Amino acid sequence: MESAPTKSKLTVVVGATDNPERYAYRAAELLQAKGVPFIPLGIKKGMVFGKEILDLRQMPALSGIHTLTLYLGPANQAEWVDYLIGLGPKRIIFNPGTENPVFFYKAKAAGIVVDEACTLVMLTTGQF
Repeated sequence: MESAPTKSKLTVVVGATDNPERYAYRAAELLQAKGVPFIPLGIKKGMVFGKEILDLRQMPALSGIHTLTLYLGPANQAEWVDYLIGLGPKRIIFNPGTENPVFFYKAKAAGIVVDEACTLVMLTTGQF
């Protein structure tokens, strides 16, 4: 029964890529393997495990999001902070290298749970 809650946690992979050497790709791969529904969102076109990467620049309307997992460095986050918070996720995971105190506190002030953690580790150890 441990895995049932995980499957309902619709997750947006922010900074998604079809490059298998990137951590965002590995996260999508592990989400897929664990049966967690996910939406790839990024600026590079491509497909990730049968899903088209949605264009972040178009700021697509998304709903029912439980988790945003970030793979955009702080230098590339500023223009998307309000949009990402506006998606209304319950949680944002700041993966290593994405930590951003301004985004972190703005999300927290909006009532979003924020974690500085590694999605890959969380999924592997059952903490997702």
